[in-house]
Amino acid sequence: MIPILKLFAALSDETRMSIVDQLIAKGELPAGDLAPGAGISAPAISRHLKVLREAGLVTQRADGTRRLYSARPEGLRMIAEWTQSRRAFWEGGLNRLEAALMADDT
Repeated sequence: MIPILKLFAALSDETRMSIVDQLIAKGELPAGDLAPGAGISAPAISRHLKVLREAGLVTQRADGTRRLYSARPEGLRMIAEWTQSRRAFWEGGLNRLEAALMADDT
């Protein structure tokens, strides 16, 4: 799979997107702190974290018996760079849409 597709596929799930949002906002967290807010079981959170790790969006480190997770800036940077590289396309499309809407008003 193309790396950027793997990133978007991982974030396409609402729970995984929420996990990444929490890690960005709160910093490094144990998996147990992510489960209560998601309303799903600890094993389900672990599966989501695995997908995020494999996509390169989250890192894991051991702290004794705990596993701590954090957002991986490199993975998030890839999404930002991909989005920015397509900015001209989106702006051009929005400009054409605006022109068409203004033409309909006259």
